[in-house]
Amino acid sequence: MPDGDSEDERPIASRKNVRERKLTTINAGGAKADGDRDQNSDDEKPLAARLAISSAAPKTGGNVSDDDSEDDKPLTARFNLVTGGASRNSVERTGGRSDQTVSALNKDRWPSDASDSSSVESEPKDEPEHDGRKKWSTLVHNGVVFPPPYKPHGVKMLYHGRPVDLTPEQEEVATMFAVMKDTEYASKETFITNFFTDWRKILGKTHIITEFELCDFTPIYEWHLREKEKKSHMTSEEKKALQEEKSKQVEKFMWAFVDGVKEKVGNFRVEPPGLFRGRGEHPKMGRLKRRIRPSDITINIGEEAPVPVCPTPGESWKEVKHDKTVTWLASWNDPINEKDIKYVFLAASSSLKGQSDKEKYEKARKLKDYIGSIRANYTKDFRSNDQRKKQIAVATYLIDKLALRAGNEKDEDEADTVGCCTLKVENVTCLPPNKLQFDFLGKDSIRYYNTVEVELAVYEAIKEFCAGKKKGGHVFDKLDTTKLNAHLKNLMPGLTAKVFRTYNASITLDTFLNKETTDGTVDEKAKVYQRANKEVAIICNHQRAVPKSHDSQMNKLNEKIDELTAQRDQLNVELEKANKLVSKKAKKRKLVGSDGDAKRRRKLTPEMLQKKLSQVETRIVETDNHKNNKEDLKTVALGTSKINYLDPRIIVAWCKTHEVPIDRDKIFTKTILEKFAWAMDVDPDFRF
Repeated sequence: MPDGDSEDERPIASRKNVRERKLTTINAGGAKADGDRDQNSDDEKPLAARLAISSAAPKTGGNVSDDDSEDDKPLTARFNLVTGGASRNSVERTGGRSDQTVSALNKDRWPSDASDSSSVESEPKDEPEHDGRKKWSTLVHNGVVFPPPYKPHGVKMLYHGRPVDLTPEQEEVATMFAVMKDTEYASKETFITNFFTDWRKILGKTHIITEFELCDFTPIYEWHLREKEKKSHMTSEEKKALQEEKSKQVEKFMWAFVDGVKEKVGNFRVEPPGLFRGRGEHPKMGRLKRRIRPSDITINIGEEAPVPVCPTPGESWKEVKHDKTVTWLASWNDPINEKDIKYVFLAASSSLKGQSDKEKYEKARKLKDYIGSIRANYTKDFRSNDQRKKQIAVATYLIDKLALRAGNEKDEDEADTVGCCTLKVENVTCLPPNKLQFDFLGKDSIRYYNTVEVELAVYEAIKEFCAGKKKGGHVFDKLDTTKLNAHLKNLMPGLTAKVFRTYNASITLDTFLNKETTDGTVDEKAKVYQRANKEVAIICNHQRAVPKSHDSQMNKLNEKIDELTAQRDQLNVELEKANKLVSKKAKKRKLVGSDGDAKRRRKLTPEMLQKKLSQVETRIVETDNHKNNKEDLKTVALGTSKINYLDPRIIVAWCKTHEVPIDRDKIFTKTILEKFAWAMDVDPDFRF
């Protein structure tokens, strides 16, 4: 491969003309909360000790890549992304609600494990990959925990102004809607229509309630507010006792034994019934997520292990399997999207999950050895006479260049989200001479809006693919994700479209960190990491809705800055007075400050005042940087790429090399440290 470091070979994050956007200096100051400090590792050494590295540490391993050639860089590095009115910063999120909506009335009495919530996962169309390899020999666990049965409250809603009798099942669904009275969903037509359609099925054809407009859920909503008020008045001791009792009840479900080793289980709780919210303008929002029963659940467990007891009398599990080639413990079909499967896995910190993660990143690293031939292959096919081959080439180019998701076919009643293979004519606009403007809703209904300059052959091919088709027609009408991935596997074993995404994200981070990090304080180095993380998040289009608390947080930060500024001004006045007293050789023990401050300020010398002034000025700068950082990142979701697309060994090696403590919130949280424990012993010279 050719050597060099030309402009065209640099990864996207290092190109100055990639896009025009402000990289706000990110404040990395502040002490880490005690609760987030990592505990001793398995070898009983503190994490900080494991990560400490002497400047004379031996350079071992062979993981260093000195080759800066074009083939080791993401294709995004070789193109100018056109900003103008289509800046990446204009990417908007049209929604931000979880598709695993928990019924509001069950929310308080059905706690969730925030740290493990991702362990109940909905199966993407092309994942998880089933390689057929044996993952374990023995597996023992206690199954899942079901939500408690519904307890009727007996409060009657009104219909046409009159109280209405409801059965417990009918009341439960009515309460699900009532408690959402003040949310945006309660006014959405799709949500209301879907809710009422499903509720009418439970009410029955002969029920008095036939029109939504005549329903008044206010009495139930007011009952809900009273219940919330009661809970808010509980003492801390009462809350603690209640939490301890709940923890005892689920303790046995929290652990599994894999080949005799005790491993933590992820989210072992079955979702309670509720009204589906989805993300964005999902066509199924408001649909009733029915209660999952044992007969819906498949248990996967070792052949010699006792099968978990079915908790519901008279019922049994849907199926009991002993599949040693998979790592999930239980599964069931999603009640809203029946094609999707929910899985219960071991926690992210488990050894099986760690091995899976490592293999994923190693596969992405392996792409580095194939990327040159892959790019040469699809570039050659841009002008192929075989339309299927031509479409595969252009789609692969876009996935490699823009880190687009492949996309999957969807039913008519699913959210209208697309990926590369499912792009419609209306999603792409050809702008002469060779620019493409993309505008579509991607995964989780996040808008992708971007204009990019492409090779002329790609531009002409897209024009050809769109010619003569209606707006709803598919650009790649001879291609789908299955066909694309089958083709990619012929180019590299195990290669899928998603591997490109992991590769581009990781190599961008690796290059940015190693090129931009200079000598400085820990906080200054941490800012470089935050900027690199932001670059990757933008490339991967990891956006989020502006948090509801953003404005109030910004106001508090502004108030804090005003308060600190006032303190600084007062200290300047007092310092001036102190200097005058010293110059006049006043009495040594004379109090400095106003009369009202006499008790607070005790014998402050000019040196002491100057030190306090410097501290306040530092806090002003840090707080202002923190405020600017929050504003700059308010629509950027940094966590997604950190957890799913960035090889953690890049970050660990960088922290060791530059002596940046990793067990701090500014780099890795305690949860992420546990998830990537397998990466902590990486050599400092590791390069992706």
